[in-house]
Amino acid sequence: MKTTTTQHGNKFSSFFCSLFGHHYTVSKKVTQHIKEYKCLHCQKQVTTDVSGKLSALTPQMQEINSTLEDMYRKRQSRVVHQVA
Repeated sequence: MKTTTTQHGNKFSSFFCSLFGHHYTVSKKVTQHIKEYKCLHCQKQVTTDVSGKLSALTPQMQEINSTLEDMYRKRQSRVVHQVA
């Protein structure tokens, strides 16, 4: 049986998600409050936005998240060194 893949996985998985909804798992922790999620079935990627809601993970959002992660990591390392 030949399966056709789309941008978000194969057709069956996309159909499953359209009926029952996505099953997101955390794929990356950017900060304590901002995370990136990926659907187990259709591979759709989303992230939390400023208001805390899920939004599509566009290349612009990926760049924002990576910059935010770098800033957060630098700040955390600076705080640990000052305490010690």
